[in-house]
Amino acid sequence: MLKLTKKTDYALMAINYMSCQGEEFIANTRTISEIYNIPLELLAKILQRLAKKGIILSQNGPKGGYILAKEPALITVGEVIRAIEGPVQIIRCHDGENTCLQTERCTVRSPLRRIESKIIELLDKTTLDQMYREEVIEEITVR
Repeated sequence: MLKLTKKTDYALMAINYMSCQGEEFIANTRTISEIYNIPLELLAKILQRLAKKGIILSQNGPKGGYILAKEPALITVGEVIRAIEGPVQIIRCHDGENTCLQTERCTVRSPLRRIESKIIELLDKTTLDQMYREEVIEEITVR
């Protein structure tokens, strides 16, 4: 089943909170944790990973916290997912560790790769700004 983890949900919720506060607002980990009922230690690790990937910036000091590294219109959902989950994959037969015994006879690998490619394309085209404004996203057809 293709499904995102709670870590990605939490990352997107935290980023949405930051984007709603304005450019100069520094988001405190504890505040986000309390508002969204996210375990504090888990959220801290998620935010550190997002900062390491350059999606958010860390501000040190007594009034420190996190801010978005760029505008929500320039951050894609795919970028956030990859920062938390790693590469987006729906099939494992081309991940470099191919141990599938059906490789020679497989009839679904190519169609599934095309579907995977379209999913990645949609995630990489959808910005956080679009996602949170609930814009209608252009339909991507699988051919």
